[in-house]
Amino acid sequence: MDHDGTVDHDGSVDHEAVFHAAYDAVLRRWPADVHSVDVPTSPYGTTRVQICGRQDGAPVVLLPGGGATSVVWFANVKDLAAAHRVYAVDLIGDIGRSVHDGAPLRGAGDLVAWLDSLFDELGLDGAHLCGHSYGAWIALNYALHAPRRLGRLALLDPTNCFTGMRPRYLMHGLPTLLRPTAERIRAFHRWETGRDPEDPVWRAFLDSTAGARRSKVVAMRRPKARDLRACTVPALVLLAERSRAHDARRAAAAARRLLPETGVVTLPDASHHSLPTERPAELNRLLAEFLA
Repeated sequence: MDHDGTVDHDGSVDHEAVFHAAYDAVLRRWPADVHSVDVPTSPYGTTRVQICGRQDGAPVVLLPGGGATSVVWFANVKDLAAAHRVYAVDLIGDIGRSVHDGAPLRGAGDLVAWLDSLFDELGLDGAHLCGHSYGAWIALNYALHAPRRLGRLALLDPTNCFTGMRPRYLMHGLPTLLRPTAERIRAFHRWETGRDPEDPVWRAFLDSTAGARRSKVVAMRRPKARDLRACTVPALVLLAERSRAHDARRAAAAARRLLPETGVVTLPDASHHSLPTERPAELNRLLAEFLA
C-alpha cells in the first residue's frame, strides 16, 4: 500500500481504506472532545458510537440516514453538545464502523432489539432519540416498541413512516444500492437536491461510500396506524419541503393525524438529502427548542 494505505502494492485501490480515510476526515470536523467507542450489542455485533458534549447533559441519540454514518452530524453536533451528551451511532448492517457479525437482521424487530442492547450497555434510559430518513424510521419503530425508555423523539424527513416513498425516488436510488459508484451517488444527490454537496469534505465522503461494505439494510415497512395513534412519546416531525423521497404535504398531514403528541414543521426549500448537512442553523435551532 502507499503511505496513506489506500492503494495496494499491485496498484489497485483499497476502497475500504479510502472510505475509512474519508470517514475520519469528516470526524475531524467534530468538537475536540469527541471520542469513539465500540459497544457490544449482542447478539448482532459491535456498534460504533461517537460521544461528545456535556457530561451532565441530557443524552441525545442520533441515528443517520442510510449510507451516511454517524459522521453526518458534523454541522449539528457542536450546537447539540453545548446542552446535551451526544451519542451518534453507525447503524448496524449499514456502512460505517459498526460490525454486524452476529445474528441476522430480518426486520424492524431486530433493529429495535439492537437498540435495546445499545441503550442497556450505555445506560441511556430517558434519552432523546433523533433520526434522519432510514434512521428516523428506526427511531419511530423504537418509540413504538419502548416508549418508556425515551424522553422525546425527533424525526427528520422520515421515510416510510407516515406515507410511502415516491416510486421515482426509489427508481433513481436503486442503482446506487445495487451497483454503487461515486458517479451514481453524485448523480442521485444532484437529482434529489438540485446541486452537488456544498462541503468538499462531505462530498469526498459521499464519493467514498461507493466502496464501503454493508451487510443488511432492512426493508422499511410502514408502521400500522393504530400503533402510531397509541404512541405516547412527544415528537417533532421536521419535513423538507422539496423532498423527492415523498410528498412533504401528505406526510405532514398524515403525521398530524396519526401521532397524537406531535409538532410538524416543514423547512422551506430544503431537500431530503440536504438534511442535516446543509441547513444546520435552522435545524439546530428547532432541535434545541424541542429538546430543551
